Amino acid sequence: MKRSGKIFTTAMLAITLMMPAIGVSADNGNANEKFRVLVDAGNQKNLSNAKQQYGVHWDFKGEGFTTEMNERQFNALQKNKNLTVEKVPELEIATATDQPEAKYSAMAASQSTPWGIKAIYNNSTLTRTSGGAGINIAVLDTGVIINHPDLRNNVEQCKDFTVGTTFTNNSCTDRQGHGTHVAGSALADGGSGNGVYGVAPDADLWAYKVLGDNGSGYADDIAAAIRHAADQASALNTKVVINMSLGSSGESSLITNAVNYAYNKGVLVIAAAGNSGSRQGTIGYPGALVNAVAVAALENRFQNGTYRVADFSSRGYTRTAGDYVIQKGDVEISAPGAAIYSTWYDGGYATISGTSMASPHAAGLAAKIWAQYPTASNVDVRGELQHRAYGNDIRSGISAGTGDDIASGFGFATVQ
Repeated sequence: MKRSGKIFTTAMLAITLMMPAIGVSADNGNANEKFRVLVDAGNQKNLSNAKQQYGVHWDFKGEGFTTEMNERQFNALQKNKNLTVEKVPELEIATATDQPEAKYSAMAASQSTPWGIKAIYNNSTLTRTSGGAGINIAVLDTGVIINHPDLRNNVEQCKDFTVGTTFTNNSCTDRQGHGTHVAGSALADGGSGNGVYGVAPDADLWAYKVLGDNGSGYADDIAAAIRHAADQASALNTKVVINMSLGSSGESSLITNAVNYAYNKGVLVIAAAGNSGSRQGTIGYPGALVNAVAVAALENRFQNGTYRVADFSSRGYTRTAGDYVIQKGDVEISAPGAAIYSTWYDGGYATISGTSMASPHAAGLAAKIWAQYPTASNVDVRGELQHRAYGNDIRSGISAGTGDDIASGFGFATVQ
């Protein structure tokens, strides 16, 4: 396994959440290599001067601005009593292998509705899905191949946030695969009838590229995309579900503030719980935030009469188990996340495991519910997800048991 000590997207089986390494330092022998920093000041004049001197990557107004500089510049800026500066966490995909568990150039007929889709629909003979019309699912990830036969009919927005200052419109190319796979589980529409189906094939896709082609990126790019999705929801008077199949063991203030901003604007935020294994207290951020729905991963395996929580899926805290109240660091609901078949960036398909795969199942379900109840608020839809999970308890897997447990949360939310 690749180990780097950085924030990362939760992509495959046995991914481990690690403490973030903040930026790049002179320790790597290249003191001139630039990294991202957040700069703030006590007054607008000092902030304006710093913006002119260093340039602006993203301007977060009251939170300061981000820019790039080398170690020498950073050390000098730390001595400036008129400014505060901190390194922006870097994000990186960490996987059990460099490749998906399996890749396919053409659709397998038996996989038009993968096991996870059949499970969330509670229908073992399901051949196609429906729902989600009028709801937008913003996939913040490595981008999406928007001309994939099973996704191209859903695309409404395609934007790249990795360039800074502002987004690049009509640019969201995925050269890594993760984002295309995630989008497929949420809303793939089967193409011409010969492709794969996601949970909510009538939903619209907002493909927001927040990670680079190598699978790594920065917290400020993610925060900017979250805020943009929220502003778009208000400007277009539309319902938005944000899916973030990414996480960190460390909290980023930029992302936390952006999640709170979006939630208060009526956006529902769904995030991967993380793949830190069965130890308690390992739910990653932003999933660990109170205003985000953390989704655990289920396997296609029955024990004790229910699906089983995957061993790799992160767990919450025993001190808050059983209260049916979402607190910081809690897993909220569960969804299929092991050996998930979905769309791939080369136009074909692939099988991947991780809570990254569970999160879009939940996001698709949220869109399907919201389309059925268009006057509902994001809080109402979240409550409905919890209610459905409560009625479908998961009692299998390490630390899983009757009621609100640290492994599966309220349980498995499904279509009714």
